[in-house]
Amino acid sequence: MAVGFRLALAFGLLALGSPAWAAKKVDLDYHVRLLPQSDQAEVRLTLAQGAAVRSLDFDLGDGSHYSDFKADGQWQLTPGKQARGVWRPAADKASLTYRVRISHGRKSGSFDTRMTPTWALMRGDDLVPAAKLDQQEGIELVSRLEFELPAGWKSVETAWPRIGKNKFRVDNVSRLFDRPTGWMLAGHLGSRRTRLGETEVTVASPQGQGMRRMDVLTLLTFVWPQVQAVYPRHPVKLLIVGANDPMWRGSLGARESIYLNTRLPLVSESGSSALVRELAQVFGRINDQQRSDWISEGLAEYYAIELVRRAGGMSDERYEGLQAKLAKDSQKVTTLRAEQVSPAQVSKAVVLLQELDREIRLKTRNKRSLDDVLRGAMRLQSVDTKEFVQLAESIIGESSQVLDSSLLN
Repeated sequence: MAVGFRLALAFGLLALGSPAWAAKKVDLDYHVRLLPQSDQAEVRLTLAQGAAVRSLDFDLGDGSHYSDFKADGQWQLTPGKQARGVWRPAADKASLTYRVRISHGRKSGSFDTRMTPTWALMRGDDLVPAAKLDQQEGIELVSRLEFELPAGWKSVETAWPRIGKNKFRVDNVSRLFDRPTGWMLAGHLGSRRTRLGETEVTVASPQGQGMRRMDVLTLLTFVWPQVQAVYPRHPVKLLIVGANDPMWRGSLGARESIYLNTRLPLVSESGSSALVRELAQVFGRINDQQRSDWISEGLAEYYAIELVRRAGGMSDERYEGLQAKLAKDSQKVTTLRAEQVSPAQVSKAVVLLQELDREIRLKTRNKRSLDDVLRGAMRLQSVDTKEFVQLAESIIGESSQVLDSSLLN
């Protein structure tokens, strides 16, 4: 009887795994037509079967970047400081079309994203805003992204796997609504590519922008073994884009992609690296909450220093000098708790994390380190200060003297 029961169970499991029970796949195609003459992109979302989706509820921010909505089915726009747009697609093949402004300026006169007559540096998060998806049961949306480039523009780069000349597969297993997020670059480009471990790395910039593409690849190659040793997950693709002023003179990581102003040094005078810091952000994907921004920002800056040091790119003397500078810069900081931490708070967070690493190594006889805390935080969907302390203490095996600090109150 037992054998018969096991066989019946096995056949039952096979039946459950058969195509009859598999999710029904419905195509969702994104078509982006770049329009440099008007500093816009025309975006079209097309569902092969509109009935598969009850609604898409878009977060349009203040609404100022989006216009000219046209929809098959119902479209309801709610304007205001927190503008929203709800699309209820028609039953058959259905499309939603709109325009989005590409260039986003700052008060300083610089740009976060920019379109010129020969290139565009943008974020997919802006092209397709975040949305709440309400879909039918048993449906799986299969998403693709295709660009229509202006005459004379040569190429486009994204962090998504390429499936055609200007076409990409968009698949984010952690989200129900697959949208093409991350940095993107199109136009007259210069690119360099290499494979590091499991990751295809592309460094791209508009021609004539002074991007030191081979320098970037060399630094990445140098630190990559240390990156692989610390982070358990590695992206299939990594895109690094850069441009000169008047683009914002900073660096910023997004999904499997990094923006780096071409005037920034790859390694600063203090020994820290903006490129490696953003790399730590992209690989770590630490999502902090409840005024705990110090966790993700502190870990990123800590590993920006630590990965270079472990790779042999920083002498003990330089490391000690950098520690002294961090301590000096953060001596007036009394709390790390904030929705968005200041540079001085980041420095204080790094000092705290360095002390925590020493405490963990001492109390576990060098069997564990801050690397274990990082990996634990990566496994959580989000982490706050209390959870971070609990995680560290579970690795130590007792309470932490370093984390019993008024800085975390």
